[in-house]
Amino acid sequence: MDDMIRTDATSPTTFSHNHEGDTEFKSGGLRDFFLYRDLGIAAATNGKVIAQLVRAKEAPESGTGWHRHVADFHIVIMLKGWARFMYEDKVTLVKAGDTVHQRPGIVHFLFDYSPDMEYLEIAGPADFSTVPMPGPCPVPEPTPWS
Repeated sequence: MDDMIRTDATSPTTFSHNHEGDTEFKSGGLRDFFLYRDLGIAAATNGKVIAQLVRAKEAPESGTGWHRHVADFHIVIMLKGWARFMYEDKVTLVKAGDTVHQRPGIVHFLFDYSPDMEYLEIAGPADFSTVPMPGPCPVPEPTPWS
């Protein structure tokens, strides 16, 4: 039956439960000025989806630059603080409690964020790529950290 729960022997994914403290925030992710905490979802889904926490490490200086991701699905859920993005030609403030669905191929630029910024990023596939893009408009200056 199609609605039956698959067993581990037939499922392309596995059960995963990641406790706080199981994995640490580390450098080495997409951006040097952020820290990343892997939540084990890429391994559990055999690369179909990644879920990671992203935290501010350094004050914004030049931001992410204009880019797009090669992904089928990409959302950002802001857990703490705030970030300002350019989505195409529009400034978008994303605050704690907000969720953003970045449609496939949307050109964007994360240019400003608070010292306590932390968000949950979920994307598929897990090994999505990032492509630098020309910017459609000027980007505002970031807010200096005091």
